[in-house]
Amino acid sequence: MRILVVEDEVDIARDIAARLEQAGYVVDVVHDGEEADFLGCTEDYDAVILDLGLPGKDGLSVLRSWRREGRTFSVLALTARDSWQERVEGMDAGCDDYIGKPFQMEELLARLRAVLRRSHGIAEAVLRCGPLELDTRTARAMLDGRDLALTALEYRLLNYLMHHRGQPVPREVLLEHVYADAERSINALEVLVNRVRRKLGGRLLRTRRGLGYVLECDGDDARNGGGAGDRAA
Repeated sequence: MRILVVEDEVDIARDIAARLEQAGYVVDVVHDGEEADFLGCTEDYDAVILDLGLPGKDGLSVLRSWRREGRTFSVLALTARDSWQERVEGMDAGCDDYIGKPFQMEELLARLRAVLRRSHGIAEAVLRCGPLELDTRTARAMLDGRDLALTALEYRLLNYLMHHRGQPVPREVLLEHVYADAERSINALEVLVNRVRRKLGGRLLRTRRGLGYVLECDGDDARNGGGAGDRAA
């Protein structure tokens, strides 16, 4: 999952980014509204953590600009705790949730997980795909009731595919949402996919020719037209 953090207080932005990276997210950080507006309109993010109290181009103006441009990623707004008017304006402008400053990092992570789940129509923190379970609160995966040991990159890949289970995800999209800029390459992605596929025992993770990779849960073949074009490797 790729997250944009927009926060003008450098120390706070650094702390948020570090905690998000520990939790398995790919993170970009900017400190002003103009750059945030540009990135939000040109890059593909899963969610944005947006401080509404930015100097210059304020967070509400940035948010309205994104929504006018048709950007539908989830937005978790950071607000002054006593600014209920700002929170109301933020919700009306298109933010999905807010958290007041100062905040506990665990609450921010929980709210981020919640808005990401809602954006994919998912109700629970534990994602399921047949015999596979992934707990987004603990970054723990289980297959057939047994712990599945994953590296940080393997978790990022599986987390993104679980949020899009049953849907083919192109390689280029996975590169954007699993790797930081300096790490991106098709060869590295193919190696990563094969590692995860082996850990899944050759099940669930399929390649759709010309479309990308897909996690196939019970009944997904019928819903998604699977057939002779599918392969396991």
